[in-house]
Amino acid sequence: MSEVNTSQREELHRAIWAIADELRGSVDGWDFKNYILGTMFYRYLSETFTAKIDRDERADEDERKIDPQFSYVKLSDEQVQNMKKEYKNEIIEAMGFFLKPSELFCNVCDRADKNENLNETLDKIFKNIENSSKGTKSEKCFKGLFADFDVDSNRLGATISKRNERLAKLLFGIRDMKLGTVSDHNIDAFGDAYEYLMTMYASSAGKSGGEFYTPQEVSELLTRLGTVGKTSIKNVYDPACGSGSLLLKAKKILGESGVSDKYYGQEINITTYNLCRINMFLHGIGFENFEIACEDTLTKPQHQELARRGAELIVSNPPYSIKWVGDSNRLLTNDERYSPAGVLAPKSKADMAFIMHSLHYLASNGVAVIVCFPGIMYRGGAEQKIRKYLVNENFIDAIIQLPDNLFFGTSIATCIMIMKKNKIDNSVLFIDASKEYVKVTNNNKLTPENVDNIVKYFSDRKDVDHICRLVPCDEIANKDYNLSVSTYVEHEDVREEIDIKKLNEEINGIVSRLQLLRNEIDKIITEIES
Repeated sequence: MSEVNTSQREELHRAIWAIADELRGSVDGWDFKNYILGTMFYRYLSETFTAKIDRDERADEDERKIDPQFSYVKLSDEQVQNMKKEYKNEIIEAMGFFLKPSELFCNVCDRADKNENLNETLDKIFKNIENSSKGTKSEKCFKGLFADFDVDSNRLGATISKRNERLAKLLFGIRDMKLGTVSDHNIDAFGDAYEYLMTMYASSAGKSGGEFYTPQEVSELLTRLGTVGKTSIKNVYDPACGSGSLLLKAKKILGESGVSDKYYGQEINITTYNLCRINMFLHGIGFENFEIACEDTLTKPQHQELARRGAELIVSNPPYSIKWVGDSNRLLTNDERYSPAGVLAPKSKADMAFIMHSLHYLASNGVAVIVCFPGIMYRGGAEQKIRKYLVNENFIDAIIQLPDNLFFGTSIATCIMIMKKNKIDNSVLFIDASKEYVKVTNNNKLTPENVDNIVKYFSDRKDVDHICRLVPCDEIANKDYNLSVSTYVEHEDVREEIDIKKLNEEINGIVSRLQLLRNEIDKIITEIES
């Protein structure tokens, strides 16, 4: 796929903002993302579907064209109905779904403003897309995918005509977005548009935005840290995947064939789970190459086959210090994910449960890169016991202190924990990256140079004054298994060094000069009075 150039990207972003700005009056911006993303996804499915069929029908066979003018868009539903059942099944097997010509995005757009039942038409099409995948390998990838696109919501309008009017505007707005065409191999424009929308909505959604979306530059840092020295990986996994931005960074950094097997993720929120699956499709990941599950990772882990084989790359930004069932569920005490540490994470703080879950899923040659709440690095009790287990078993490779105010919805300075199962030394690298940022409006941001610097410190694995230090595990044990970076990396003292003796001489000189001035003033006053 070719990259979207800067001017195209800026034009695309302006178009997205214009659509959101025009239609957000009736629908809250946070809720409206489901409509604009759903419509963009509908266009994507339509265009990839027609491109596949047109390409097959126009293909060379015995050095002759079957039908160089074939266009699926121009067929009638009756003509498609007469196609062989085997052919239709082949298309569903390849694409994962089926669309009749009348259901295609462009054809629906052509009559959208004249369709008095547009809401019903869209609802039926979305259900047909999902139903066409039933009983096939793609069923779980499409099931409930359009559940959050409520065509009958009062937020779209108080009457059916008002709702249809807004739906038509939405269709036209997405139609006019210059996303390129599949045949031009410019489909990454869809992915770029999705990322811009996610950033736009996450930044305006406050705390809830940070729960489903990790800023792109942070995602890039995590993935690069997890792939140092690698040009490809077998799989990538995120146990709290949100909308999937972390998973997809592996493709951007390693390339089209950089992930040879699958992208795995688990997400507890149904709406965010749907967004993640849409994100996979919009970034060109086929249904056969991703497995995203909707369940509670800590109590009902999915992807058991992955747990047995192991994930080569785990990247995650799990929710910070959320409550969980903990030892209230006796079964969890013996859960093979948590039992090695001999204790469960506190019920009021599930952070260490995500750490232990990730460690269990990690392959012997894998790397886990996890954003952590700083408190888990120094708090006592059960969390200290889990740190002791991780350090004594030599699973922790590095701890990186990040700048504050990097994430949506929180200003805390988070950390990164990097774990490996095949370490060659018995030490932990501590990196203070708290100064690696630039300030942008109300947030701090990692620049490409900042990311490069942090990755270099990590890959070099050497001591650098006031920035990083390689600490033997014995020393960490002697400090009660405290993993705070500040415990091992001394801050540089940037205070100006003052020469007290010289300062006193300067002060005495100022006092003497002041006395001299006072004497001169007294003399002048005496002369005036006389």
